[in-house]
Amino acid sequence: MSQISSQPLSEAAEKEQRGLLRRVAAASAIGTAAEYYDFFAYGTAAVLFFGQLFFPSHDPLISTLAAFATYAVGFLARPLGGIVFGHIGDKVGRKKALVITILIVGLGTFCIGLLPTYEKIGFWAPVLLILIRVLQGFGVGGEQAGAVLMTAEYSPPGRRGFFASWVQIGAPLGFLLPSALFALLTSQLSAAQMLDWGWRIPFLLSLLLVIVGLFIRLRIDESPVFTEIRKTKAVESRPVVEVIKLYPGIIVKGVCAKLIEACAFAMFTVIVLAFGKANHLSESILLQTMIVAVILEIFAIPMMGKLSDHIGRKPVYMAGAVLLAVGIIPFFLALKMDTFWITQIAMILALTFGHSMCYAPQASYFPELFPTRIRCSGIALIWQIGSLIGSGILGLVAVKILQMTGGDYHGLAIYMIVLGAISVIGLALLPETAPGRRKSEYHSWKQ
Repeated sequence: MSQISSQPLSEAAEKEQRGLLRRVAAASAIGTAAEYYDFFAYGTAAVLFFGQLFFPSHDPLISTLAAFATYAVGFLARPLGGIVFGHIGDKVGRKKALVITILIVGLGTFCIGLLPTYEKIGFWAPVLLILIRVLQGFGVGGEQAGAVLMTAEYSPPGRRGFFASWVQIGAPLGFLLPSALFALLTSQLSAAQMLDWGWRIPFLLSLLLVIVGLFIRLRIDESPVFTEIRKTKAVESRPVVEVIKLYPGIIVKGVCAKLIEACAFAMFTVIVLAFGKANHLSESILLQTMIVAVILEIFAIPMMGKLSDHIGRKPVYMAGAVLLAVGIIPFFLALKMDTFWITQIAMILALTFGHSMCYAPQASYFPELFPTRIRCSGIALIWQIGSLIGSGILGLVAVKILQMTGGDYHGLAIYMIVLGAISVIGLALLPETAPGRRKSEYHSWKQ
């Protein structure tokens, strides 16, 4: 009799746990989507509009360069945001940090849509834009670490790679939403209307994403692993100091591993538009093939996360890093042919496969490198320093490289190959962390 009665309870508990995990993953993914929504809304607007609106110049390429420099400025504040919100996440709780960061990032994007242009207020227009980008970078610094960590800590150990990777779907979703909006608006409005007021709409609509994300995040509980260490008073008093003191090698190698992924997504979804513009390639072909590849990546990310549960985090990540570094020159050669299907194949290989193989395992791999009491700070440092070097510096120098080389791709390719080599070395030196595959001396997940 006891066996019969306990079975439904077990099934009910398992069903409740799955429902909770779905809510946590959705809450985390929404925040990631909000962050990447800003990333791509700004990146697209920087190529198409912001050079003229906020950084007018007689040379259009100079204006675009200035707009991309502002895009890169946001990355400078990320490590500071990672330190502050990593501390909050490790001391106060993952949930509180996530609520604050989504408000900072989302409201910043909304405010960009309200900004007067250079024509209206002159010098103050780019100054205000830069200030908002710095504030957003500060918020993003804590957003990514907290989002992946919350889901990873809720996930069952044997399937952590699969469930945690669902958070990363927020990146392609955050790309598709503003891309679809800009595509729809440019098809319905004239070039003059887009330059006058149409560009504002995607930024203003970001408020809806913030409201939904905030609503979902407020309904989830604190991470059970963090709750457990708070009960035992094992919370670290100075988590950032402690993680730097105890795990300097892990942080450096983790940053190295992050570089190729951070570079790749920016290269294939933002910088490629500047490359196309400099080489007079079809903008519609680039955008259409990019959108298809990103849609396919939504399905590829959980597949790669699941694969990392079976064969380990490092083999999946390493394969993606090698594919991106080796494939970058063929990628640019394919784009220069300016034909739909060749460009589409190149985009799928680079984004759908190369990027997802690096991006999916990160959500479980980086959290597994650190013990609970300093985990949020450790992930934040790896993620944001790696993003600053991989994406931020690329955004700062990419258009200048294209300007100096007359649109040649070799400078961009060398940048990615060098980062790819560094990432492969960093990955080779890091331990495997997948449960059942890590070394016996490696620390416990709940430590």
